[in-house]
Amino acid sequence: MTDKDFNNCVDAYSDGVYRFIVKNLGHEADAQDIVQSAFEKLWVNRAKVETEKAKSYLFTIAYHQMIDHIRKDKRNNTTDNFEEVKSNVNISANGELKQILLKAINELNPTQKSLVLLKDYEGYSYQEIGEIMDLSESQVKVYLHRARLILKEKLVHLEKMRA
Repeated sequence: MTDKDFNNCVDAYSDGVYRFIVKNLGHEADAQDIVQSAFEKLWVNRAKVETEKAKSYLFTIAYHQMIDHIRKDKRNNTTDNFEEVKSNVNISANGELKQILLKAINELNPTQKSLVLLKDYEGYSYQEIGEIMDLSESQVKVYLHRARLILKEKLVHLEKMRA
């Protein structure tokens, strides 16, 4: 990849990579840092990266850096209190439904709660969740399925009580 190809990549892909990262992180300054770092890695490795593969290279690098950032942030901000996480939850329903859902999630055991948050709110894959929680991929699927069944049962029960 030439210097001109690199500049063309910056012009063509910087907005898309930024939108992808900021949508997932929800924090503009961190997203800007990750995008800049991804382009820096592309610059350092420009001799090894084919111009046609630069877009996928950038998105891959940015994605992995975003995951690292999330993991680092989680280590620094570990908490069992779901109230801090709820600001990242974007449920398109009224406030009452949010409160009911938050209450049901908070009643899950810590493993189930973590699984639901990682999969449904953070968007991690089963494999990534397994790595994070030191579980096999099949254990993640089984435990998550059970947690969702419990949530469904709690939500149905709460709805019946309201009616």
